[in-house]
Amino acid sequence: MLAAGSVVALMTAGGATAGAQPAALASHVTADPALKRLTFTDAQSLFYNARYAEAADLALALRASEAQDLANDELRTSALLFQLKALLEVPGSKEGNKKNALTKCTTCPALMDAFFEDVRHGQVLARETLRTRPGDEVALFYLGKLDLNYVWLQLGPLRRKTGWDEYWEARHSLDAVLKANPQHVRAIVSRAWIDYIVDTRMPWGTRWILGGGNRERAVTAIGGATAIESPFYTHAEAEFALWDIQVRERAMDEATEVARRLARQFPENREVASFLEARPAAPRP
Repeated sequence: MLAAGSVVALMTAGGATAGAQPAALASHVTADPALKRLTFTDAQSLFYNARYAEAADLALALRASEAQDLANDELRTSALLFQLKALLEVPGSKEGNKKNALTKCTTCPALMDAFFEDVRHGQVLARETLRTRPGDEVALFYLGKLDLNYVWLQLGPLRRKTGWDEYWEARHSLDAVLKANPQHVRAIVSRAWIDYIVDTRMPWGTRWILGGGNRERAVTAIGGATAIESPFYTHAEAEFALWDIQVRERAMDEATEVARRLARQFPENREVASFLEARPAAPRP
């Protein structure tokens, strides 16, 4: 399921809109004077520019001056997840090498400890909120997304067949969000990835056990999510998901068009830049 990792992704935009990129970041987020001027929005910008370690570090550092909340937990776990994915899922590696990658990775244990600690913190906070406010949309969404991050790490980089309780909790939580708010862009994207991965990566019997999936519905849902007016980073998450799913569907012309849009919004993102460098140049008008 980590194949959905490009979903990635992540936070609401703290007032930013889909029209403009936030101001440029300071180069070094660890300096104390600079940190005082940085915000959660800066951590989001780092994440979407594929600077995952810096995004995770800033999210953690902000907890000294800001309340630790679900959005912080979700962003940090997503950034840690992408770091682990990069370390453990090297493209082109043989299956045996992938299985041995974890034992050879010296930085992975600390990253995993941080990931699981933040997932547990967010899950507890969300579940406590839902005990007193069962229909709380924010708690439902973040519980579902944190659960999915956990499942994607287990079934993807760690190659462990576990996390089924979290899978079902995520599915039910996201369905509850969409029942109450069908236009919730982040829930649409996350739920669509469940449909896509279950349909395309699981054998028939497992698909049935997991409640079924629907590849075509997932592709349509993610495309539709990009058309819904939403805050800047919410829209960005939908765009990254659309790019990812188009690549998986081998719709390379459409994926290239989306990647060009993303490159304009996130010029530091080397993943997007590398993809475009490997594609034919756009025709001159």
